[in-house]
Amino acid sequence: MGFKARNGKWAFSNTETDKYCLLQSVNIGHLEAVIHILQQPCITGVSRVCKPIPSSLPNRKTIESLTKNAVHVDIVCTLNKNPVWIIVSDRNPRYVSWFRDGKSSKGLKFRLEQVLGAAQSTQIMKPCSIVLFFSHGISDFVNEKLREEFGACQLGLEFAFDLCEELEGGEWINVVANARSFQEACVFEIKVGGTKENTVLGSKYGVERSMSLNPTGLEMMEEVTKENLDDGFDFLISEMKLSLMKVKSVDVVGPGDCIGDDDGDDFINLDTTALIAIVSGISNGCTEKLLATPEDELRKRFKGNYEFVIVQVKSEIQNPILAEMAGVIQGKRGIICESVRSEFKQLVSMCGGPNEKLRADKILKCLMVVPDSPSERMMGVPTTRKLALKNKVVFGTGDHYRAPTITANMAFVRAVSQTGMPLFTIEHRPRALTGD
Repeated sequence: MGFKARNGKWAFSNTETDKYCLLQSVNIGHLEAVIHILQQPCITGVSRVCKPIPSSLPNRKTIESLTKNAVHVDIVCTLNKNPVWIIVSDRNPRYVSWFRDGKSSKGLKFRLEQVLGAAQSTQIMKPCSIVLFFSHGISDFVNEKLREEFGACQLGLEFAFDLCEELEGGEWINVVANARSFQEACVFEIKVGGTKENTVLGSKYGVERSMSLNPTGLEMMEEVTKENLDDGFDFLISEMKLSLMKVKSVDVVGPGDCIGDDDGDDFINLDTTALIAIVSGISNGCTEKLLATPEDELRKRFKGNYEFVIVQVKSEIQNPILAEMAGVIQGKRGIICESVRSEFKQLVSMCGGPNEKLRADKILKCLMVVPDSPSERMMGVPTTRKLALKNKVVFGTGDHYRAPTITANMAFVRAVSQTGMPLFTIEHRPRALTGD
């Protein structure tokens, strides 16, 4: 029985799929280059790593048909707020062939044609650009062909080269033996045509700036200046760029036009959970008062949410959320879509106390309201219970403006990630309205 069991186990593990995976995993240099890229601060919203992407809608009848209609992409992510696919090559430049080289190599040109075809045929994961990372550089011939036949341009991205990092807590150190510097690496971008939804807010892209602050903005600045900036709410407002402008129109820019572009403003999209967290009594000094309130009174007030609120109160005492959010929002212009403004005002009206309502009025004066304008790729995600339409509108509007969305709705973020679509989000801890 023991022999049969061992023999059966060997037969199970010794499949063609396992052989293929083993063969694919021996290229340590390639994996090292992939990890090197993933560690860069400009890489966010990673949704897939070293996985095939169907070049058309998957057949799903057999694994063979799915594999046949797929292309290999090393990283699906956002790069400087733009959705991109990254292809990594760790080959010696002498062996990066442009044309087909018998049966051993299909050639870089053929592979790029396949990848671009797949990029055009998918809506959810459609990138603005294909980014090519050659860890050892490339020959002059391939460089010229990339530019001539695919319109590639070299990206001047500054990648950090130190891969040794002490992890949180100081207990572990991430050490890479014989760590490479990748000093010879070169990075190219190939734009993917047909992407129309990506826009950038700024004076040259159809946003009209107010030449002078309106009365509301002046009042806000005076209030924040006069009041104690040790107060978390006012400190957060002081860290944010006031969005005193109105949108005339939203001009469409080409895919990938803003990779590495630092000329425009840095925007951040706030969903309803973020606004509630900013104005909540829990975030604004009511923790001790809530803990001093008799339990039966709190249970009567919050009903089934009592435990939820108490957990938030204890979390706030240990780590105040407004200081954390101020660090994220610092120097950025906050935007909200019309749906968020409507939902936020309704919730505060029904559940907020007088102080929470006052803070809500203040924060809305500091934000720019934009039309509900979800990106095409977000609306291409099938609407389900976990991927509700209202959330697709909110997050899709941030995606449309290439602004990260700050949110506590991680269930939606995980559901989007499972579709394979890269989405730039920033998580914050949830807070509830308390009637303060």
